[in-house]
Amino acid sequence: IARDFRVKNTMHSCGYINERPLRELARYLDAADIDLKAFTEDFYSRICGGRLKPVLDSLVVLRREGVWLEITNLVIPTLNDDPKKIHEMCRWIVKNLGSDVPVHFSRFFPHHKLNNLPPTPLETMQDARKAALEAGLEYVYLGNLRSEAENTVCPKCGLALIERSGYAVRKNVI
Repeated sequence: IARDFRVKNTMHSCGYINERPLRELARYLDAADIDLKAFTEDFYSRICGGRLKPVLDSLVVLRREGVWLEITNLVIPTLNDDPKKIHEMCRWIVKNLGSDVPVHFSRFFPHHKLNNLPPTPLETMQDARKAALEAGLEYVYLGNLRSEAENTVCPKCGLALIERSGYAVRKNVI
């Protein structure tokens, strides 16, 4: 019904869904943002009470079904901020989903059950972005902080196509 009125259907999810219902849901989705919380089974088991593989499988299914896909990773100090694991995650994304899948690294702030941890250092955020770019990802963003890494830049010529400040678009030349 939404599409009949030119309304796009989007989903933000942890990606923990069985393949059959996901394929059925994908028929109605225009875009999905999936939280890839870490790239280790230990994190998913200990922190999320789940497993990593079903999330990776969901990412592949959404991409194959033609759903516009973006990935968000909340970078949490001491839990999922290992630069080598971030680089490994990004290489997996390039190999299995493509270099053009946007990845958003979000800065963590203490809250709820993790209020004993500090905010993610800015340097850690910059290192995550650097690891993603080195792995071959073309669209890598930093969130929950103000930086040039909020902008969409052409991976070929470096032109800033969309300039953002938080949730506000300051310039759009597309």
